[in-house]
Amino acid sequence: MSEPRPPETYTVVVNDAGQYSVWPAHRAVPGGWRETGFRGDRDSCLDHVENVWEGPRPATPRPA
Repeated sequence: MSEPRPPETYTVVVNDAGQYSVWPAHRAVPGGWRETGFRGDRDSCLDHVENVWEGPRPATPRPA
């Protein structure tokens, strides 16, 4: 039986347009993006983006 792998660490990145993304921390950040300083597992990073992003939200379904 193999040992469980530790969870991968991600970093939250942002571009000049204020768009956020979650990026594997062990990979170089792509051009045009910069780290925000928040790192954690994927779910923690996605929660962080949800809390700090002030851009437009996806449209919610309208009642029929």
